[in-house]
Amino acid sequence: MTALGQPAAAVRARPRTSRAVWLIPVGLILLTMIPIMSGAFRLTQLSGGPELIPEAARFTDFPVPVIAHIVAGVVFSVVGAFQFVPQLRRERRSWHRMAGRVLIPAGFVLAISALWMATLSDLPVGDGPALLVIRWVFGSYLIAALVLAVRALVRRRYAVHGAWMTRAYALGVAAGTQAFALIPGSMMFGSSDETSRAVAMTVGWLVNLAVAELVIWRRRRRAGGPAAAHGGRLRPSSGRGGAARRLNPRSRPATRPPR
Repeated sequence: MTALGQPAAAVRARPRTSRAVWLIPVGLILLTMIPIMSGAFRLTQLSGGPELIPEAARFTDFPVPVIAHIVAGVVFSVVGAFQFVPQLRRERRSWHRMAGRVLIPAGFVLAISALWMATLSDLPVGDGPALLVIRWVFGSYLIAALVLAVRALVRRRYAVHGAWMTRAYALGVAAGTQAFALIPGSMMFGSSDETSRAVAMTVGWLVNLAVAELVIWRRRRRAGGPAAAHGGRLRPSSGRGGAARRLNPRSRPATRPPR
């Protein structure tokens, strides 16, 4: 036992645990490295540098949306990854607030520029009407998630704010997951097959959203126990030990029959 009455093994485990949480942002940044590098090559090309990736007229004719999309995507991916470090969220509130003031505008720019390019630019080879509709569905969901996150923040509902920002981040960095999801379809049907591309892009968004919902569920469970994880409320029980039980508005205290 230590001087504070805590087991020495628990104290020794803390540095390892604190180091392990930093693997979360590292993993998220590595996941988005493919779209980040692709965006860097595109910016190099648009600035007059060497042609590292095939030129696309839909970008060179009016480069403002693609430049905004790339810059906002890099900021959203990298800065947002560090918001998943518990120490930064809880112990360094100034960092969390400053990062949020950057992340939310970057998220709006990311979503609006994506919808702009999907609607007003020429569709690339392999993109069809189905993928255009899918882009609008998930792009609109990203905007809605950001709006609801801001609304929850204004109302000081910080847990709800964190949940919607988690969903927004999952949607915003889906390009990294989609880069891997596109590989099987490209190998089997070619990179210009519209159906396989639409399916792979949808799978990328859905996988990220599923992971986000799992993170949100675990966060609620840690914060409030099993009842919070299932959306219930807890209240102290009048029984021995003060154990908490689920609040059921229809339940009535048992009464004894009159003697």
